[in-house]
Amino acid sequence: MAFTAQDVKNLREQTGCGMMDCKKALTDADGNFEKAIEILREKGLAQANKKAGRVAAEGMVYAVADRANRLGVVVEVNAETDFVAKNELFQNFVKDLAKVVLEQNPADVAALLECKMADGMTVEAARQDKVLVIGENIQVRRFVRYEGDCVSYIHGGGTHAVLVCFDTDVADKEGFEVCGKDVAMQIAAVNPTYVRESDVPAEVIEEEKKILLAQIEGDAKMASKPEQVKVKMVEGKIGKFYKENCLLDQPFVKDDKVTVGQYVESTAKELGGKLAVVKFERFEKGEGIEKKEACDFASEIASMVK
Repeated sequence: MAFTAQDVKNLREQTGCGMMDCKKALTDADGNFEKAIEILREKGLAQANKKAGRVAAEGMVYAVADRANRLGVVVEVNAETDFVAKNELFQNFVKDLAKVVLEQNPADVAALLECKMADGMTVEAARQDKVLVIGENIQVRRFVRYEGDCVSYIHGGGTHAVLVCFDTDVADKEGFEVCGKDVAMQIAAVNPTYVRESDVPAEVIEEEKKILLAQIEGDAKMASKPEQVKVKMVEGKIGKFYKENCLLDQPFVKDDKVTVGQYVESTAKELGGKLAVVKFERFEKGEGIEKKEACDFASEIASMVK
């Protein structure tokens, strides 16, 4: 069966593959358009398996809050280069993924990959298709889903994403959204570990006290001080630990004369209702993924010549 240049063009537009790849697929398929798509997909799956071992530490994180259904989701999808985050096809895949998590509530990433997307394709099949079109290793890394009144924030086009869940009866008021965004931006910028002091495990505080006491005793000027003085010094430093690690104790980035907790309390009074931070999740693109060091291209070529 013969095919035309227009057939090649149509196949390229539908699959996103290169012109020569499309032409070869149509040739191998004897001009059968559907068969050509199947051939390209089969090649794509092979490429996906080949690329799976390559480090994917770029991509984007994304957060969304469904106010009507009182739900929120934050997700991370990785790729090999930061250029992919600017690719509309990739961005739409991430957004569609968040919608799947919102609506279907999968237990984990493995379950998410088996979920069906709006077009009936599984998430895993859609991921493999994106590998075929974009040409990079793409991995769905993680997600968190909250039930409750949530506010989301995305920074830097997807370098950081924050989801904050509140206990409130003023979610329908405009001031709630403003306060929620402010709190989310605080989390993105300062990166607290806990919401409040009571959330910090006792063993974490004990370990911190041991470290602080060891630092004092290791200081020649401090080591000779009475034990009770050392204890008071440690307690003072624990207060600093709370300010650095607990969201509500942190100085508010927009007005460091008040803490985040005081800001939230004052907003609750202004809105005439209840407003409290329950929990939050902060995703930073590629955090914790060990990136391969950029190779010295000249040295690599020289070693190959030798």
